[in-house]
Amino acid sequence: MSAKKIVLIVLVILVLVGVVAGTIAYSHSNVTPVATGKAVREDLLATVSGTGQIKPKTYVNVGATSFGRITHLYVKEGDHVKAGTVLATVENVQPEATVAAQQATIAASKTDITSYIAAEKTAVANVDEAKADLEQKTLDFGRSKQLYNDKLIAKQDFDAKKAAYDMAVATLAQRQAAVAQAQAQTDSARGHSDQAVAAQRANYDALDKTVSRAPFDGLVTNIPVREGETVVLGIQNSEGSTLMTLADMSNITAEVKVDETDIVNVALGQPADVTVDALPGKIFKGHVTEVGDQALLRTTGVATSQSTTGTEEAKDFKVVVTLDQTSDELRPGLSCTAKIVTANKPNTLTIPIQSLVQRDLAAEQALFTSHGKAPATTTSTVKPTLTQGVYLLVKDSDKLRVKFIPVTTGITGATDIEVLTGLKADDEIVTGHYKVLRSLKSGTAVKRDNTAEPITTDSSS
Repeated sequence: MSAKKIVLIVLVILVLVGVVAGTIAYSHSNVTPVATGKAVREDLLATVSGTGQIKPKTYVNVGATSFGRITHLYVKEGDHVKAGTVLATVENVQPEATVAAQQATIAASKTDITSYIAAEKTAVANVDEAKADLEQKTLDFGRSKQLYNDKLIAKQDFDAKKAAYDMAVATLAQRQAAVAQAQAQTDSARGHSDQAVAAQRANYDALDKTVSRAPFDGLVTNIPVREGETVVLGIQNSEGSTLMTLADMSNITAEVKVDETDIVNVALGQPADVTVDALPGKIFKGHVTEVGDQALLRTTGVATSQSTTGTEEAKDFKVVVTLDQTSDELRPGLSCTAKIVTANKPNTLTIPIQSLVQRDLAAEQALFTSHGKAPATTTSTVKPTLTQGVYLLVKDSDKLRVKFIPVTTGITGATDIEVLTGLKADDEIVTGHYKVLRSLKSGTAVKRDNTAEPITTDSSS
């Protein structure tokens, strides 16, 4: 074979390769690279997050209950105390003196009672004596009366016996009155003694108020006073001195604020995971025990019902999560985040959230039929009704195309969303990239490109 023919054959082959390459390049020039994913079944959790701080469910400000100078503070901030533990004492000279004086009064009143009881017994003995004498005088008067009637004694003797009898009757009555008087004096002394004892209880109460004790087991979180300072009692419209703040750490809560758009999904009893900024890596389990009904302004924290401004701004709602278990590491005021599980769907059909788009369903159907080319239609001024859906990958002849499929969704997780209708498991859909999804149309020829989307930076920065 001559060299001329060989060159001619090579040229023909090169031309054929160029034609084939050009055809392939042309066929791929209108193919859009897309990121894809599949509808899969998995356990889906819907969560709501809120930030706030750790708070004890119960805490009290232990206030001054007596006026005076603080003589001793027995605890310091951070101490754990038991119920009844003495926390502080205030000077008690006057209350102690009052108690001592009243104790002497009670002792004197008891002595008076003893004296009156003795006088009462003496009066009773005198009554018994008067009764015996009256009995004797009665017998004498009876005999003298009989003798006088028989004319055996003189009228003078009879009158003497009668006078003695009348004297005995009067003496008995007098002595019986003395017994009543002695009993009355004894009862009066007992009344005065009871009154003194009751007054002493008040004195003991005043003395006891110079000693502050822990009302429950707790943690001392704040002591704003020092030994030697003078504390005062609270009066109407004026608070008294606060000795310290005591928190019951046996029942700890996380008080967080949840955005107004999420609060409708939060309900009592929902489980939550609480993380504390100061304790990285630790998760505390809890459950929702309170959902606030009052919206709070995000900038000030003031309830909207109490705000005097008419400006519109973002609002939050208070949610209280009670921790299932306590920890000595937790302190009131620590910043925390609560992730509340508002819904849990096991083995449900899910897709990535970013795959959802909104399109005009009728227009998308027409585009798919025309392979992505907009059909010649008259311009309409009617605003289209947008439908939520995804782009499904379908095989069309030798090409892979996308088709808009309407879907209905359920709960939303962190990255995925539940699909109720429109798809089935393992359906392949377009998940990105964002720029592609923004302009993608049904009928467009695509190819899979699941490489990571490049991160763009602003060159001007």
